[in-house]
Amino acid sequence: MPGLTAYVGLTRIAEVREGDTVFVSGAAGAVGSIAGQLARKLGASKVIGSAGSPEKVARLTDELGYDFGLDYQAAKIGRQLAEHAPVDVYFDNVGGDHLEAAIFAMSDFGRIAACGMIADYNAEAPSPGPRNLMMVVSKRLSLRGFIVTDHADIAGEFYRRAGAWLADGELAYRETFEDGLDRAVDAFLGVLAGANTGKMLVRL
Repeated sequence: MPGLTAYVGLTRIAEVREGDTVFVSGAAGAVGSIAGQLARKLGASKVIGSAGSPEKVARLTDELGYDFGLDYQAAKIGRQLAEHAPVDVYFDNVGGDHLEAAIFAMSDFGRIAACGMIADYNAEAPSPGPRNLMMVVSKRLSLRGFIVTDHADIAGEFYRRAGAWLADGELAYRETFEDGLDRAVDAFLGVLAGANTGKMLVRL
């Protein structure tokens, strides 16, 4: 499912094209780690990802084929992303300051696939929207949210393509495990805190 989510966002929502610059937030997570690799396979010329630790950022470039990894804990994401602008496609797993940074960095007619807004999942009060939404108009951006279950019709296409890439060793993935059903809550909270690399699973 995380792989299919990445595929839907890149092919159907953001429609990645040959030569695009693609930015993926939450790039070391289950969806983001696949999204960066698929973006490259779909023709992106530059792939940028954000993650929340030096270890995760190193994995982006060393293992997942990202050109650049940005540690959003080390410096403001907007300042870091500006060095790689303009961005044609933003695959958004985070929302919040990442979405604001991406809007600033987007090229005219850029496309944003809004997959998740994890920055707001723990918010105790509604967060203010990005302060630069007027740029959606001035840059003529497309911003579209999606849920993968609405796009089951392309699952077969994804499984055929990704299955071949996986068999050829061209797709890397990791999973993080918590052992025992009594650890389910800890696993869920770990996802919200960024404790996982790749998919968080509870092993029985």
